[in-house]
Amino acid sequence: MLNLKNNFIFATVKTGYSDATGIVTNRHLEFYKARSKYVGAIIPEPLYLDKGLRELPTQMGIDSDDKIEGLKRLTDTIHQFGTGVIAHLNHPGRMANPKIPGNYFVSSTDEPCENGGAKPKQMDADDMQQVINLFTNAAKRAEKAGFDIIELQLGHGYLAAQFISPKVNKRTDEYGGSFENRIKFPLQILDAVKAATHLPIIVRMSGDEMIPDGIKIDEMIRLAKILKDKSVDAIHVSAGTACSTPPWFFQHMFVPKGKTWELAHKIKEAVDIPIIFVGQINEFKDVDKVFNEHKADYVAVGRPLLADPNFVGKYLGEVKGNLRPCLACSEGCLGGVRSGNGLGCSVNPTVGHENEVFEKSPVSKTIAVVGGGLAGMQAAVSLHERGHRVTLFEKDKLGGQFLLAPLPPHKDSLIKIVDYLKKELQDRNIPIVKREAVADNFANFDEVVVATGSKPFIPPIDGLKKYYWAEVLENHNLPENKKVLVIGGGLIGTEVAVKLLSKGNKVYIVEMLGEIARGMEMLEQKLTLKSLQHENVNIFLNTKVQKVDGDRVHIEGQDYKQTLDDIDVIVLAAGMKSYNPFENMKINKPVHIIGDALKPGKAQDAIHGVYELAKKI
Repeated sequence: MLNLKNNFIFATVKTGYSDATGIVTNRHLEFYKARSKYVGAIIPEPLYLDKGLRELPTQMGIDSDDKIEGLKRLTDTIHQFGTGVIAHLNHPGRMANPKIPGNYFVSSTDEPCENGGAKPKQMDADDMQQVINLFTNAAKRAEKAGFDIIELQLGHGYLAAQFISPKVNKRTDEYGGSFENRIKFPLQILDAVKAATHLPIIVRMSGDEMIPDGIKIDEMIRLAKILKDKSVDAIHVSAGTACSTPPWFFQHMFVPKGKTWELAHKIKEAVDIPIIFVGQINEFKDVDKVFNEHKADYVAVGRPLLADPNFVGKYLGEVKGNLRPCLACSEGCLGGVRSGNGLGCSVNPTVGHENEVFEKSPVSKTIAVVGGGLAGMQAAVSLHERGHRVTLFEKDKLGGQFLLAPLPPHKDSLIKIVDYLKKELQDRNIPIVKREAVADNFANFDEVVVATGSKPFIPPIDGLKKYYWAEVLENHNLPENKKVLVIGGGLIGTEVAVKLLSKGNKVYIVEMLGEIARGMEMLEQKLTLKSLQHENVNIFLNTKVQKVDGDRVHIEGQDYKQTLDDIDVIVLAAGMKSYNPFENMKINKPVHIIGDALKPGKAQDAIHGVYELAKKI
């Protein structure tokens, strides 16, 4: 066992909080400090072994001795809570970022990742020795920097897995072909690291790469038995490959929860070695299941500790309060890193800004919040947290338009943020007035927050009858086996199209711009576009609907005109426009416009915008 204070581990998540030098920053220290108290150990983000092997320009490094001082500050910060620190060492091989100047690429093969990337050099003996040296030198630095454990990445499509995977490794020498040959080089890395340090070692592996001819569980059970014989201290079991199946790698909401637990369970049944379970363990019932049913030795939690730094503390009963849920959406975490802004979270605006103070306001005000959608509910909660006396006006259902967000396929997890905010309103005893607010209602309030959302934009198309996307998502008269035209190919239009496909409809998407699925998180976008590569889908880009004449729709592109015949249903998804019924009214007190009422956007925009406003009132 790993000799930790409890059996919860913060799984490694890329932060992007460093700079081009790869040093530990104060932002790192504050981020990990906020998540250190209740877990048994933290695995900080993957540490690059060489500056030419970075996945992010702003990744944390362990490639030279000048990194040790900063890494020691990091381990000291975490150790003050009696929490262990695990160094995650990984060589990306052909998965090094091709956009970073100076990066180089080696692999078991000379074939690039099928989803893109640079062409790697097929490694020879000298290359292998260089890699072994990188791992051993990094391991020695980790020990000097105060890390307690080393985790070696042998999965997820990175270099070691590029040797293990029969899909990738087509070598004909002693490092290719049979299972014994394909694991030879990864085991040489392991042996060298064990000889170089006195630290316990965890091996992370993909129980299944989720691709044909890739790594499968039977061979991983065989590998686990070998790892036990080599006195590895624990095995951390995940799934997928960053190259070919990134939704599995990131455990996106589009992949089924629990598959990684089943893989880990199979290894645990076959091998007497501590097993770390991971993958969408984002609700307390998930923790119970992996401990009680799967008999997990350790549970690794990653992104749920972004959404709520006290996830483990609340599970253990040491922290009171509702659990702010992880939606497994990858919008703020993966999206934030890729945008260059650093790790964030859609539902938690404090991620990456843990040193900013959100405390009681020196003056308690009475505040009316108009609109009970996501922005309005979050505003009421945040303003109440600041010490203000809040009343929420909502004439219809709490959740507003965001109640539609969980309705497209695979997105049901999104409802959790609505449920959370409703529980917060209830527990804080925030009054909810169930009628439409008018200006006269504000006489006894000090300030007003307008969160009235947005309404569909209706383009001026001759003959167009109103049939909105919301009705499709809500399954009101959902067409079946019909010819359906979707006007608008943005986020909403493409989600509607996917749902229509599920009912056997033939779908036409007409989009004014040159691309569809704009604004979607990258993983979701790729999966959605893949779903739309279907014989029942016709997509027209750079095209407008000019006229609707009964069941005939006239469209026009840059250099063509066409008529679509026998259209049964038209779904309008041409975007949203802000709705503010008080826009032209004189209200003699401060008025704040938030969420879609200010500018149509995503849930993250609304929640983060509200947080910034609440800090100022």
